[in-house]
Amino acid sequence: MAERDDSIVPGVVITHSPASTQAYIGSPGLIVLPDGSYLAYHDFFGPGTGFDRAALYRSEDGGQTWKHQHDFIGQWWSSLFLHNNDLYAIGTTREFGYAVIRRSDDGGRTWSEPTDTSNGILSNYDRYHCAPVPVAKHDGRLWRAYEFSYGRRPHWPATVCSAPVDADLLRADNWTWADPFHHHWSNGQWIEGNVVVTPKDELVNILRANIGGSRVTDNEQREVAAILHISEDGRRLTHDRERDLIDFIGGSVKFTIRYDAVSERYWSLGSKQTNPLAIRNTLVLTSSPDLYDWTLESTILHHNDPEYHGFQYIDWLVEDDDLLVLSRTAYDDGLGGAHTQHDANYLTFHRVKGFRQRRKDTPPLG
Repeated sequence: MAERDDSIVPGVVITHSPASTQAYIGSPGLIVLPDGSYLAYHDFFGPGTGFDRAALYRSEDGGQTWKHQHDFIGQWWSSLFLHNNDLYAIGTTREFGYAVIRRSDDGGRTWSEPTDTSNGILSNYDRYHCAPVPVAKHDGRLWRAYEFSYGRRPHWPATVCSAPVDADLLRADNWTWADPFHHHWSNGQWIEGNVVVTPKDELVNILRANIGGSRVTDNEQREVAAILHISEDGRRLTHDRERDLIDFIGGSVKFTIRYDAVSERYWSLGSKQTNPLAIRNTLVLTSSPDLYDWTLESTILHHNDPEYHGFQYIDWLVEDDDLLVLSRTAYDDGLGGAHTQHDANYLTFHRVKGFRQRRKDTPPLG
């Protein structure tokens, strides 16, 4: 009988779900707690799931070892964030569910249980889509991106929600939602947006843009992201068709953008594409001074096979000179490997040391 073998998997294996279970690893989310502990979130998707289950793992030694801490039912596609000494998870109740938020006052060991719009359920609408994207703080409010999942995927409109920093975040009436931004003209799927504060101290939502949104050349896929500008009151999104569809390496698969005050640059980790679209076997580090012009800095992870190997849906944080990286990873496991590069069988943790000094010729992590 075959036995599981993690020996060649890059990074630290947090958890594993064999392809035979048809329960695949999705939606990594990472947070560092005030006591220095790391928490890693992921959900499960695939025919072997109810598309509503997630798990939380804890490391108290800098990511070298991990222990299971909590299971969620009804907390999917969720971001972890800290606010006023409490830990929150915000996402959806299930695949294409209600917007939902939970709070923990003990470092994620126990959580509030959503019941209604006065306690954790943030919407009366139940077709939201999102991913573990950053929660931004700006102008006295907290901000987070969602999409409405009605109609064809290229027609899903984008939105953002926000709440005052001193509000009870579990009450739906404290959250303001932007009007849906429709982009039927793009014929592109705009999803999994990042709310980011610009160098001009304004807010934008930068979204993955693929299908029609990325244009194909003879040899390679043009990788792009879409920028939406958020009004000061948080109720309106706008887009300049001439300027706001930007060249962005990794723009065809979910990415996370964060600002690093030391380098005074924005950074991202994304899956570099070729033609066809949406392969995920090469993870690259990029940076930008202004969110419009992006530079490929270094390859972080790579495998030659694009069909059954992938490093995707990355969440990451800066810790001093290092990047802490959480990956939905498809890799060999001694049990036949991943179902596909998309249907990952591992959640892995990686530390990228001295990330600001990495160059294009720096070897990928082993």
